[in-house]
Amino acid sequence: MEIEQRTIDFIPEAERYGKERDLFPVWFGANVNLTSLVTGALLVSMGLNLFWAVFSIVVGVSIGTILVASHSVQGPRLGIPQMIQSRAQFGVLGAIFPMLFVMFIYFGFSVSNTLLAAQTVSGVVAVPRSVSIVVFTLLSFVIALYGYKLIHDTQRWLTWIACAIYAVVFVIVLSNPPSLDYWLPIATKPALVFAGIGVTCTFALSFAPYVADYSRYLPSNVSSKKVFWYTFAGIAVALFAMMLLGALLAVQIPTFSDNSGGSLAMLFGSFSPILYVLIVYALLCINVFNFYGAFMAVVTTIQPFGNMRFGSTQRAVVMIAIAIANAVLSYFGDGDFSTMFLNFIFLMSYALIPWTAINLVDYYVLRRGKYSVADIFDPDGIYGRYNPIAIGAFVVAILAEIPFISMYYYTGPVAAYLGNIDLAWIVGVPVGAGLYYFPMRARLSRIGPVQTATR
Repeated sequence: MEIEQRTIDFIPEAERYGKERDLFPVWFGANVNLTSLVTGALLVSMGLNLFWAVFSIVVGVSIGTILVASHSVQGPRLGIPQMIQSRAQFGVLGAIFPMLFVMFIYFGFSVSNTLLAAQTVSGVVAVPRSVSIVVFTLLSFVIALYGYKLIHDTQRWLTWIACAIYAVVFVIVLSNPPSLDYWLPIATKPALVFAGIGVTCTFALSFAPYVADYSRYLPSNVSSKKVFWYTFAGIAVALFAMMLLGALLAVQIPTFSDNSGGSLAMLFGSFSPILYVLIVYALLCINVFNFYGAFMAVVTTIQPFGNMRFGSTQRAVVMIAIAIANAVLSYFGDGDFSTMFLNFIFLMSYALIPWTAINLVDYYVLRRGKYSVADIFDPDGIYGRYNPIAIGAFVVAILAEIPFISMYYYTGPVAAYLGNIDLAWIVGVPVGAGLYYFPMRARLSRIGPVQTATR
């Protein structure tokens, strides 16, 4: 096994391999973890019964996953990582702006996963959480350092192991199901339902900034439909199952959120070590995504300023810096996990929604998948250094969301008027897409086909 040599550069056809179906285990494995399960439990802790929790899961996950799967198609077509493709919309230097928000997402999820893993280990082994944090971070670093192929392999192994073990967990949980009252479509606050949909949609959508990273090695002639559906199925099936299981456990175990990993493992009684190992392994697999994505983001940010080449040594140096940052943030972030995680999801959505709207409108509507990949790496190329249209649309969309925000720390005037319903994630789509589409369409019609040249 050798360290991956490619970073953000274009993957030549001769180096591409794999089938569309390879994407299913990657994304299924990425979501059969404790973080997904805790997200389902959050819906119940927010005040939703099982009927409305399931409704929120199905609607929110479906919306978010459709958008993520649409991004996944870009990987084999362009042969480059997801976020560097944003240079075609924001400009080679302008893309650094949304990149900063994406870095926040990577580290937010990385810290969340690390804290959950440390919490789980502490329930089994009498070691300080700081030790668990360091060991978990080191393991994440090693797998992310080796890169694409090892990440695919670890996800594939996880998929089959998790399917078998979580099938048993479902049987155990459903052997003592919650009473029928929990499943009735009783009247509830619309604010809670919208918040639930927003949480599940954003959680699924959080994979958008790095989804193409794991499809970019596929041959360019693969079926876009199959790439879409295998990505969709991997994410949606796993999230439907894990979030439902989390909601069920939150109903059956009132203290579930205090030690979610330990509560889950205890269902296996004397066989609980099996669950503990699976929980930590699954969290490790998804945490590697965040390390790998953070590395790609750092390289994408640095590359335009010096056209640097990132070999194995430079890759290791950047990864070490990311690992240190993760360990430090996890150490100081070890507090009220549920509150921290819920607010992190809401904050993430406010920037992620406008970015995905701009990116997908550009790819599917304006340029129809035709880009000059060489110019994506050239600050003086056809995409320029900055695109004020994309940057302006992104900023205005975020500002437009503020009155609709409903969080623990802040509630906007419109959200308060509507009964604390958070509609910011809905507002961001039309505002971001509309403010980008119309002026950009006019600009492309003036400039001509050079702006949509193929590589």
